[in-house]
Amino acid sequence: MSPTSTQSRPTPSGPPPPRAPMDPRISARRTEVTRQQGRRRLRLVGIAVAVAAAVFVGWCLLHSSLFSARAIAVVGATHETAGQIEAAAGLASHPPLLDVQTGAEAEGIERLPWVRSASVSVHWPDGVRVVVSERVPQLVMPAAAGKWAELDAGGRVLAVVATRPPGLIEVVGPETPGAPGSTLGAPDQLALQVATTLPASFRAQVTTVRVLSTRFVQLAMTTPILVDIGDTTQLHAKYEDVSAALAGATLHDGDIIDVSVPGAMTVTGP
Repeated sequence: MSPTSTQSRPTPSGPPPPRAPMDPRISARRTEVTRQQGRRRLRLVGIAVAVAAAVFVGWCLLHSSLFSARAIAVVGATHETAGQIEAAAGLASHPPLLDVQTGAEAEGIERLPWVRSASVSVHWPDGVRVVVSERVPQLVMPAAAGKWAELDAGGRVLAVVATRPPGLIEVVGPETPGAPGSTLGAPDQLALQVATTLPASFRAQVTTVRVLSTRFVQLAMTTPILVDIGDTTQLHAKYEDVSAALAGATLHDGDIIDVSVPGAMTVTGP
């Protein structure tokens, strides 16, 4: 078998042949397309700049005094002043309405001694409305320096005053009440538990609820007699015994009614 011979094609020499000239219409069309793309990019950039400028101007406007908390209405507060409420809510500086966080402002107001609950609402363009529900004083307790602390049913100190408020049951515990806004500690909770659960049948006759030891409570009555309640277990049964004694027994000044054991009431003389 004879070898196959390969013939190579001759390589053309010299410059490449000139390209055919582009149709002027095609060239003009390409140029127009390029110009349209450039104009489109410029329009998009212009729109983006305009939007950013509008957002910035709007932000500045909304944070200006025109839309700040200038008109603050406080409803329901009699013991706390409007100035105290505004300060507690962070509204005294008249912040922009956008910066008013109603939940956080309400929590700040509820830390004031007399405030039980608060709600804050925003009213454009410059209004804030605060609705306050106040606590009710039900008890009084000796405080430091011969003063008196007004308490609500939960043991919160509402105010410390120089003169004992009339018409409130006195509670006496092992600890001295703190500043307004604080709450009675655990050692005083026995007196608080009894004072806030006294039945209507003899509540008006009780002047003082006193903790004599860590688990023993005594009542002082207007008669005057004393009632040994003991601990705070079975209070309903003990109250029934007290009501029966006050209604049916012949009592004398200084007598002591002992209901510390329900169903086994005793009365002893002074």
